[in-house]
Amino acid sequence: MASTPATLRRLRVPMQRAFCAARTYATVPTDSATSPNPSTSSATPTTRRPTYFKDKTVASLDDFIGGDAASAPLPAAEAYTLRTAEVGPASNRRTITRLPEWLKTPIPAGNKNIKKIKSDLRGLGLHTVCEEARCPNISDCWGGDNKNEATATIMLMGDTCTRGCRFCSVKTNRKPPPLDPHEPEHTAEALARWGLGYVVLTSVDRDDLADGGARHFAETIRKIKAKKPSLLVEALTGDFMGDLDMVKIVAESGLDVYAHNVETVEGLTPYVRDRRATFRQSLKVLEHVKTVRKDIVTKTSIMLGLGEQEEELMDTLRELRKVGVDVVTFGQYMRPTKRHLQVEKYVTPDEFEMWRQRALDMGFLYVASGPLVRSSYKAGEAFIENVIRKRAGGNGSTVSLDSKLGDAVALDG
Repeated sequence: MASTPATLRRLRVPMQRAFCAARTYATVPTDSATSPNPSTSSATPTTRRPTYFKDKTVASLDDFIGGDAASAPLPAAEAYTLRTAEVGPASNRRTITRLPEWLKTPIPAGNKNIKKIKSDLRGLGLHTVCEEARCPNISDCWGGDNKNEATATIMLMGDTCTRGCRFCSVKTNRKPPPLDPHEPEHTAEALARWGLGYVVLTSVDRDDLADGGARHFAETIRKIKAKKPSLLVEALTGDFMGDLDMVKIVAESGLDVYAHNVETVEGLTPYVRDRRATFRQSLKVLEHVKTVRKDIVTKTSIMLGLGEQEEELMDTLRELRKVGVDVVTFGQYMRPTKRHLQVEKYVTPDEFEMWRQRALDMGFLYVASGPLVRSSYKAGEAFIENVIRKRAGGNGSTVSLDSKLGDAVALDG
Protein backbone atom coordinates (compact mmCIF):
# COMPACT_ATOMS: atom_id res chain seq x y z
CA MET A 1 0.00 0.00 0.00
CA ALA A 2 2.92 2.31 0.67
CA SER A 3 4.01 2.14 -2.95
CA THR A 4 0.63 3.22 -4.32
CA PRO A 5 1.09 7.03 -3.82
CA ALA A 6 4.53 6.90 -5.42
CA THR A 7 3.09 5.06 -8.42
CA LEU A 8 0.35 7.65 -8.80
CA ARG A 9 2.90 10.50 -8.71
CA ARG A 10 4.92 8.83 -11.50
CA LEU A 11 1.83 8.52 -13.65
CA ARG A 12 0.77 12.14 -12.95
CA VAL A 13 3.92 13.75 -14.38
CA PRO A 14 3.48 12.62 -18.04
CA MET A 15 -0.18 13.59 -17.94
CA GLN A 16 0.67 17.14 -16.69
CA ARG A 17 3.22 17.55 -19.48
CA ALA A 18 0.64 16.56 -22.10
CA PHE A 19 -1.90 19.03 -20.81
CA CYS A 20 0.67 21.85 -20.62
CA ALA A 21 1.70 21.30 -24.23
CA ALA A 22 -1.89 21.80 -25.36
CA ARG A 23 -2.40 24.96 -23.27
CA THR A 24 -2.32 28.29 -25.11
CA TYR A 25 -1.03 31.62 -23.76
CA ALA A 26 -2.00 35.18 -24.58
CA THR A 27 1.53 36.03 -25.71
CA VAL A 28 1.86 33.04 -28.02
CA PRO A 29 -0.19 33.26 -31.25
CA THR A 30 -2.14 30.15 -32.11
CA ASP A 31 -3.29 28.91 -35.49
CA SER A 32 -6.79 30.20 -34.84
CA ALA A 33 -5.39 33.60 -33.96
CA THR A 34 -3.33 33.86 -37.15
CA SER A 35 -6.24 32.77 -39.35
CA PRO A 36 -9.42 33.93 -37.64
CA ASN A 37 -12.82 32.63 -38.58
CA PRO A 38 -14.70 35.32 -40.56
CA SER A 39 -18.01 34.39 -38.98
CA THR A 40 -16.57 34.73 -35.47
CA SER A 41 -14.88 38.10 -36.11
CA SER A 42 -17.98 39.61 -37.62
CA ALA A 43 -20.11 38.46 -34.72
CA THR A 44 -17.87 40.14 -32.06
CA PRO A 45 -16.42 43.34 -33.56
CA THR A 46 -13.55 44.99 -31.60
CA THR A 47 -13.73 48.77 -31.11
CA ARG A 48 -10.63 50.80 -30.30
CA ARG A 49 -10.87 52.94 -27.19
CA PRO A 50 -10.74 56.63 -28.17
CA THR A 51 -7.95 58.81 -26.75
CA TYR A 52 -8.47 62.43 -25.82
CA PHE A 53 -7.08 65.20 -23.61
CA LYS A 54 -8.95 65.64 -20.38
CA ASP A 55 -7.45 69.10 -19.87
CA LYS A 56 -9.15 71.40 -22.36
CA THR A 57 -7.14 74.47 -21.26
CA VAL A 58 -3.86 73.43 -22.89
CA ALA A 59 -1.88 76.45 -24.07
CA SER A 60 -1.34 76.94 -27.76
CA LEU A 61 2.02 76.57 -29.49
CA ASP A 62 2.37 80.34 -29.73
CA ASP A 63 2.62 80.55 -25.94
CA PHE A 64 5.78 78.45 -25.99
CA ILE A 65 7.53 80.39 -28.76
CA GLY A 66 9.42 83.50 -27.66
CA GLY A 67 8.46 86.71 -29.34
CA ASP A 68 8.34 90.42 -28.67
CA ALA A 69 5.59 90.05 -26.13
CA ALA A 70 7.29 87.14 -24.35
CA SER A 71 10.66 88.90 -24.07
CA ALA A 72 9.23 92.15 -22.71
CA PRO A 73 9.90 92.58 -18.96
CA LEU A 74 6.95 92.45 -16.60
CA PRO A 75 5.83 95.64 -14.84
CA ALA A 76 7.12 95.94 -11.28
CA ALA A 77 3.62 95.62 -9.80
CA GLU A 78 3.03 92.34 -11.66
CA ALA A 79 6.55 90.98 -11.15
CA TYR A 80 6.38 91.50 -7.37
CA THR A 81 2.92 89.93 -7.00
CA LEU A 82 3.06 86.72 -4.97
CA ARG A 83 1.41 83.73 -6.64
CA THR A 84 -0.34 80.88 -4.89
CA ALA A 85 -1.09 77.30 -5.85
CA GLU A 86 -3.34 74.54 -4.51
CA VAL A 87 -1.61 71.27 -3.70
CA GLY A 88 -2.60 67.92 -2.21
CA PRO A 89 -5.42 65.46 -2.88
CA ALA A 90 -8.99 66.63 -3.39
CA SER A 91 -9.93 65.63 0.16
CA ASN A 92 -7.11 67.67 1.70
CA ARG A 93 -6.38 70.63 -0.58
CA ARG A 94 -4.24 73.46 0.80
CA THR A 95 -2.98 76.72 -0.62
CA ILE A 96 0.74 77.48 -0.66
CA THR A 97 2.69 80.57 -1.71
CA ARG A 98 5.01 80.03 -4.64
CA LEU A 99 8.61 81.17 -4.43
CA PRO A 100 8.82 84.70 -5.91
CA GLU A 101 10.64 85.09 -9.20
CA TRP A 102 13.38 87.24 -7.68
CA LEU A 103 14.38 84.39 -5.33
CA LYS A 104 14.83 81.70 -7.96
CA THR A 105 18.46 80.82 -8.68
CA PRO A 106 20.06 78.58 -11.31
CA ILE A 107 21.04 75.02 -10.47
CA PRO A 108 24.72 74.93 -9.47
CA ALA A 109 26.70 74.23 -12.63
CA GLY A 110 29.41 71.61 -12.47
CA ASN A 111 32.15 73.80 -13.92
CA LYS A 112 35.86 73.46 -13.21
CA ASN A 113 35.92 75.80 -10.23
CA ILE A 114 33.11 74.02 -8.38
CA LYS A 115 34.66 70.62 -9.05
CA LYS A 116 38.12 71.82 -7.97
CA ILE A 117 36.88 73.39 -4.73
CA LYS A 118 34.78 70.33 -3.84
CA SER A 119 37.69 68.02 -4.61
CA ASP A 120 40.05 69.97 -2.34
CA LEU A 121 37.48 70.15 0.45
CA ARG A 122 36.69 66.44 0.43
CA GLY A 123 40.33 65.47 0.06
CA LEU A 124 41.33 67.46 3.17
CA GLY A 125 38.20 66.63 5.16
CA LEU A 126 36.96 70.23 5.29
CA HIS A 127 33.40 71.59 5.37
CA THR A 128 31.80 74.76 4.03
CA VAL A 129 28.79 76.63 5.33
CA CYS A 130 27.86 77.09 1.67
CA GLU A 131 26.92 73.40 1.51
CA GLU A 132 25.81 72.74 5.08
CA ALA A 133 23.46 75.77 5.23
CA ARG A 134 22.20 75.23 1.64
CA CYS A 135 23.15 78.71 0.51
CA PRO A 136 21.35 79.77 -2.71
CA ASN A 137 24.46 81.61 -3.95
CA ILE A 138 26.75 78.60 -4.16
CA SER A 139 26.79 78.56 -7.97
CA ASP A 140 27.49 82.31 -8.02
CA CYS A 141 30.27 82.29 -5.41
CA TRP A 142 31.95 79.03 -6.47
CA GLY A 143 31.30 79.16 -10.18
CA GLY A 144 33.40 82.07 -11.39
CA ASP A 145 35.63 81.49 -14.40
CA ASN A 146 38.53 83.08 -12.53
CA LYS A 147 39.44 81.12 -9.42
CA ASN A 148 40.74 84.30 -7.77
CA GLU A 149 37.17 85.63 -7.81
CA ALA A 150 35.64 82.49 -6.31
CA THR A 151 34.61 82.61 -2.65
CA ALA A 152 33.94 79.77 -0.26
CA THR A 153 33.20 80.08 3.44
CA ILE A 154 35.12 77.41 5.32
CA MET A 155 33.31 75.98 8.36
CA LEU A 156 35.72 74.97 11.10
CA MET A 157 35.37 72.50 13.96
CA GLY A 158 33.23 70.00 12.06
CA ASP A 159 29.74 70.06 10.64
CA THR A 160 27.75 69.49 13.85
CA CYS A 161 26.61 72.34 16.11
CA THR A 162 25.76 72.19 19.81
CA ARG A 163 22.95 74.71 19.38
CA GLY A 164 19.63 74.44 17.61
CA CYS A 165 18.60 77.74 16.03
CA ARG A 166 15.19 77.57 14.38
CA PHE A 167 16.35 78.99 11.06
CA CYS A 168 19.52 76.94 10.50
CA SER A 169 19.84 73.58 8.73
CA VAL A 170 23.27 72.64 10.15
CA LYS A 171 23.24 69.34 12.06
CA THR A 172 22.98 69.56 15.86
CA ASN A 173 24.22 67.36 18.67
CA ARG A 174 25.03 67.89 22.34
CA LYS A 175 28.31 66.02 21.99
CA PRO A 176 29.83 66.50 18.53
CA PRO A 177 32.99 64.62 17.50
CA PRO A 178 36.29 65.95 18.87
CA LEU A 179 38.22 68.62 16.99
CA ASP A 180 40.59 67.61 14.22
CA PRO A 181 44.07 68.79 15.29
CA HIS A 182 45.18 68.87 11.65
CA GLU A 183 42.30 71.10 10.50
CA PRO A 184 44.19 74.43 10.82
CA GLU A 185 47.01 73.15 8.61
CA HIS A 186 44.64 71.55 6.10
CA THR A 187 42.59 74.74 5.86
CA ALA A 188 45.67 76.86 5.22
CA GLU A 189 46.87 74.39 2.59
CA ALA A 190 43.54 74.43 0.75
CA LEU A 191 43.36 78.23 0.70
CA ALA A 192 46.92 78.46 -0.57
CA ARG A 193 45.96 76.16 -3.48
CA TRP A 194 42.95 78.26 -4.47
CA GLY A 195 44.92 81.49 -4.67
CA LEU A 196 42.13 83.63 -3.22
CA GLY A 197 42.54 87.23 -2.12
CA TYR A 198 39.78 87.14 0.52
CA VAL A 199 38.41 84.24 2.57
CA VAL A 200 35.69 83.83 5.18
CA LEU A 201 36.11 81.42 8.09
CA THR A 202 33.15 80.46 10.23
CA SER A 203 32.37 77.65 12.62
CA VAL A 204 29.64 75.76 14.35
CA ASP A 205 29.00 76.60 18.01
CA ARG A 206 31.00 74.30 20.27
CA ASP A 207 29.61 74.89 23.75
CA ASP A 208 31.00 71.47 24.70
CA LEU A 209 34.55 72.90 24.64
CA ALA A 210 36.00 74.93 27.51
CA ASP A 211 37.06 77.79 25.22
CA GLY A 212 34.24 77.38 22.70
CA GLY A 213 36.85 76.61 20.03
CA ALA A 214 38.42 80.10 20.17
CA ARG A 215 42.01 78.82 20.28
CA HIS A 216 41.36 76.45 17.36
CA PHE A 217 39.94 79.40 15.42
CA ALA A 218 42.94 81.59 16.24
CA GLU A 219 45.44 78.88 15.32
CA THR A 220 43.77 78.43 11.91
CA ILE A 221 44.04 82.15 11.19
CA ARG A 222 47.73 82.21 12.18
CA LYS A 223 48.46 79.21 9.92
CA ILE A 224 46.75 80.94 6.99
CA LYS A 225 48.65 84.18 7.53
CA ALA A 226 51.91 82.24 7.79
CA LYS A 227 51.34 80.54 4.43
CA LYS A 228 49.99 83.61 2.67
CA PRO A 229 50.35 86.95 4.51
CA SER A 230 48.57 88.88 1.74
CA LEU A 231 45.37 86.86 2.11
CA LEU A 232 42.63 88.86 3.86
CA VAL A 233 40.76 86.81 6.46
CA GLU A 234 37.23 87.38 7.77
CA ALA A 235 36.21 85.38 10.84
CA LEU A 236 32.48 84.83 11.42
CA THR A 237 32.35 83.56 15.00
CA GLY A 238 29.77 82.63 17.58
CA ASP A 239 29.32 84.44 20.88
CA PHE A 240 31.47 82.00 22.95
CA MET A 241 28.62 82.07 25.51
CA GLY A 242 29.53 85.67 26.35
CA ASP A 243 33.14 84.93 27.32
CA LEU A 244 34.89 88.11 26.12
CA ASP A 245 38.34 86.67 26.82
CA MET A 246 37.72 84.15 24.03
CA VAL A 247 36.59 86.97 21.74
CA LYS A 248 39.91 88.71 22.46
CA ILE A 249 41.89 85.58 21.51
CA VAL A 250 40.29 85.49 18.05
CA ALA A 251 40.47 89.27 17.54
CA GLU A 252 44.24 89.27 18.24
CA SER A 253 45.00 86.33 15.94
CA GLY A 254 45.75 88.52 12.91
CA LEU A 255 42.40 88.54 11.13
CA ASP A 256 41.19 91.54 9.11
CA VAL A 257 37.38 91.44 9.56
CA TYR A 258 35.54 90.22 12.66
CA ALA A 259 31.94 89.20 11.94
CA HIS A 260 29.25 88.09 14.35
CA ASN A 261 25.60 87.92 13.30
CA VAL A 262 22.73 89.24 15.38
CA GLU A 263 20.45 87.45 12.85
CA THR A 264 17.23 89.31 13.72
CA VAL A 265 15.71 92.06 15.87
CA GLU A 266 15.81 91.83 19.65
CA GLY A 267 12.11 91.01 20.04
CA LEU A 268 12.32 87.94 17.79
CA THR A 269 15.68 86.65 19.02
CA PRO A 270 14.28 84.19 21.62
CA TYR A 271 12.07 82.59 18.97
CA VAL A 272 14.55 82.57 16.10
CA ARG A 273 17.90 81.78 17.73
CA ASP A 274 18.89 79.21 20.31
CA ARG A 275 17.96 80.33 23.83
CA ARG A 276 21.65 80.47 24.79
CA ALA A 277 22.16 83.27 22.24
CA THR A 278 20.79 86.71 23.12
CA PHE A 279 20.74 90.01 21.27
CA ARG A 280 22.55 91.90 24.05
CA GLN A 281 25.22 89.22 24.27
CA SER A 282 25.90 89.59 20.55
CA LEU A 283 26.20 93.37 20.92
CA LYS A 284 28.78 92.90 23.69
CA VAL A 285 30.84 90.64 21.42
CA LEU A 286 30.89 93.22 18.61
CA GLU A 287 31.65 96.05 21.03
CA HIS A 288 34.52 94.19 22.70
CA VAL A 289 36.20 93.54 19.34
CA LYS A 290 36.52 97.30 18.83
CA THR A 291 37.94 97.62 22.35
CA VAL A 292 40.65 95.06 21.58
CA ARG A 293 41.50 96.42 18.11
CA LYS A 294 40.15 99.76 16.94
CA ASP A 295 41.42 99.24 13.38
CA ILE A 296 39.52 96.02 12.78
CA VAL A 297 36.39 96.01 10.58
CA THR A 298 33.32 94.62 12.37
CA LYS A 299 30.39 93.13 10.51
CA THR A 300 26.96 91.63 11.21
CA SER A 301 24.01 90.24 9.27
CA ILE A 302 20.24 90.50 9.61
CA MET A 303 17.58 88.25 8.06
CA LEU A 304 14.32 89.83 6.87
CA GLY A 305 10.97 88.10 6.47
CA LEU A 306 10.67 86.64 9.99
CA GLY A 307 7.95 89.04 11.12
CA GLU A 308 10.10 91.99 12.20
CA GLN A 309 8.51 95.44 12.27
CA GLU A 310 9.98 98.58 10.71
CA GLU A 311 10.62 100.37 14.00
CA GLU A 312 12.21 97.24 15.48
CA LEU A 313 14.63 97.11 12.57
CA MET A 314 15.49 100.79 12.93
CA ASP A 315 16.21 100.26 16.66
CA THR A 316 18.48 97.34 15.76
CA LEU A 317 20.49 99.48 13.35
CA ARG A 318 20.84 102.22 15.98
CA GLU A 319 22.13 99.71 18.53
CA LEU A 320 24.66 98.36 16.02
CA ARG A 321 25.97 101.85 15.29
CA LYS A 322 26.34 102.55 19.03
CA VAL A 323 28.83 99.66 19.36
CA GLY A 324 30.72 100.73 16.24
CA VAL A 325 29.68 98.06 13.73
CA ASP A 326 31.07 99.00 10.30
CA VAL A 327 29.30 96.62 7.88
CA VAL A 328 25.77 95.22 7.86
CA THR A 329 24.07 92.90 5.38
CA PHE A 330 20.36 92.27 4.81
CA GLY A 331 19.04 89.06 3.25
CA GLN A 332 15.76 87.19 2.82
CA TYR A 333 15.12 84.38 5.30
CA MET A 334 14.65 81.14 3.35
CA ARG A 335 13.06 78.19 5.11
CA PRO A 336 15.47 75.22 4.79
CA THR A 337 12.96 72.48 5.65
CA LYS A 338 9.42 72.13 7.02
CA ARG A 339 10.89 71.65 10.50
CA HIS A 340 12.16 75.23 10.54
CA LEU A 341 10.43 78.59 11.00
CA GLN A 342 7.97 79.63 8.33
CA VAL A 343 8.60 82.65 6.15
CA GLU A 344 6.33 85.46 7.33
CA LYS A 345 7.00 87.74 4.36
CA TYR A 346 8.90 87.77 1.08
CA VAL A 347 10.58 91.17 1.05
CA THR A 348 10.73 92.80 -2.37
CA PRO A 349 13.96 94.09 -3.95
CA ASP A 350 12.65 97.66 -3.60
CA GLU A 351 12.33 97.24 0.17
CA PHE A 352 15.86 95.83 0.37
CA GLU A 353 17.12 98.90 -1.48
CA MET A 354 15.27 101.11 0.97
CA TRP A 355 16.99 99.46 3.95
CA ARG A 356 20.38 99.70 2.22
CA GLN A 357 19.96 103.44 1.82
CA ARG A 358 18.73 103.91 5.37
CA ALA A 359 21.72 102.01 6.79
CA LEU A 360 24.15 104.05 4.69
CA ASP A 361 22.52 107.26 5.90
CA MET A 362 23.10 106.11 9.48
CA GLY A 363 26.85 105.91 8.86
CA PHE A 364 27.63 102.27 8.12
CA LEU A 365 30.83 101.76 6.17
CA TYR A 366 29.20 99.35 3.70
CA VAL A 367 25.77 97.74 3.30
CA ALA A 368 24.92 94.72 1.16
CA SER A 369 21.16 94.37 0.87
CA GLY A 370 19.19 92.01 -1.37
CA PRO A 371 16.96 88.93 -1.35
CA LEU A 372 19.86 86.52 -1.93
CA VAL A 373 22.53 88.36 0.09
CA ARG A 374 24.08 86.32 2.90
CA SER A 375 26.54 87.32 5.63
CA SER A 376 29.54 86.18 3.57
CA TYR A 377 28.22 87.28 0.18
CA LYS A 378 31.12 88.17 -2.12
CA ALA A 379 29.61 91.48 -3.28
CA GLY A 380 30.46 92.99 0.10
CA GLU A 381 33.89 91.40 0.31
CA ALA A 382 35.12 93.27 -2.77
CA PHE A 383 34.48 96.60 -1.07
CA ILE A 384 35.83 95.53 2.34
CA GLU A 385 38.99 94.20 0.69
CA ASN A 386 39.48 97.54 -1.04
CA VAL A 387 39.07 99.49 2.21
CA ILE A 388 41.50 97.27 4.13
CA ARG A 389 44.16 97.53 1.44
CA LYS A 390 43.74 101.34 1.35
CA ARG A 391 44.26 101.45 5.11
CA ALA A 392 47.38 99.30 4.84
CA GLY A 393 48.84 101.42 2.04
CA GLY A 394 48.00 104.83 3.50
CA ASN A 395 50.65 105.00 6.26
CA GLY A 396 48.14 103.78 8.80
CA SER A 397 45.60 106.52 8.08
CA THR A 398 42.00 105.48 7.50
CA VAL A 399 39.92 106.45 4.52
CA SER A 400 37.47 109.27 5.20
CA LEU A 401 33.88 108.27 5.80
CA ASP A 402 32.60 110.36 2.90
CA SER A 403 34.88 108.63 0.41
CA LYS A 404 33.91 105.21 1.83
CA LEU A 405 30.23 105.90 1.42
CA GLY A 406 30.83 107.19 -2.09
CA ASP A 407 32.72 104.01 -2.99
CA ALA A 408 29.96 101.89 -1.48
CA VAL A 409 27.27 103.60 -3.52
CA ALA A 410 29.37 103.31 -6.67
CA LEU A 411 29.99 99.62 -6.09
CA ASP A 412 26.33 98.80 -5.52
CA GLY A 413 25.02 101.03 -8.31
